[in-house]
Amino acid sequence: MFRKILPATLSAALIITISSCSKYQQLMKSNDYEQKYEMGVVYYNQGNYYKALQLFDAVLPFFRGTEKAEQLAYYYAYCHYYEGDNILASYYFDKFTKSFPNSKYAEECQFMSAKCKYLDSPRYSLDQTNTYEAINDLQLFLDMYPNSERTQECNELIEELRHKLERKEYEIARMYLKMSNYLAAIVTFNNLLKDYPDTDYREDALYSLTKAHYLYAVNSIMTKKKERYQDAVEAYDIFERAYPNSTLLKQADVYYRNAKKQLEN
Repeated sequence: MFRKILPATLSAALIITISSCSKYQQLMKSNDYEQKYEMGVVYYNQGNYYKALQLFDAVLPFFRGTEKAEQLAYYYAYCHYYEGDNILASYYFDKFTKSFPNSKYAEECQFMSAKCKYLDSPRYSLDQTNTYEAINDLQLFLDMYPNSERTQECNELIEELRHKLERKEYEIARMYLKMSNYLAAIVTFNNLLKDYPDTDYREDALYSLTKAHYLYAVNSIMTKKKERYQDAVEAYDIFERAYPNSTLLKQADVYYRNAKKQLEN
């Protein structure tokens, strides 16, 4: 009996699906904008954001300047967000705040515009233009809504993005050191410590500065060696005072003693 019922059940489901698709296609071709809007809301609430987006897209010009324009713009931005298009979602959330600055959704959309840029921020090894934009927009939100209930989340997102930029700068400095571009490594490690004084990479950065200064001196012309060996000694002193128990101190001490020996000679 089960084998007889199953095909019938599948057939019924198929008929319903085809009928539903047919009605949707008919609705898309119709000029009944009110019904398109209402069905768009139905699809939105059902989580069918693709169909909702198609219907909303068809009625946007018709409802521009009407009472429904605000709610439609709100749904429209979220459809892009739930469809995973963070770039367009950010754009439409931002457009909403400009079009409806006094809306009850204005704060929410301002935050979502910035959050979408956060979500679009790539891994640390790639270009970080979007990351800088996300930080700027999140900071703008904090400035505009200092008492928002989203403040903590906003600060957490900024911290995560800053750590990504910090990681990128650290890895670039390490790359310069590995490539024997000692001056670039020195500059980049110093920038890292200046831009992120509480960085998790501080210990390694101070050690690497000692190493970079020493190797820079070794590979310098004779007239520059004294000055650069002295820089290596000073870099070691800073590292040793900051991390007297560091496991890296033993190797750094080798650079220090060699630099001192060269200065004595």
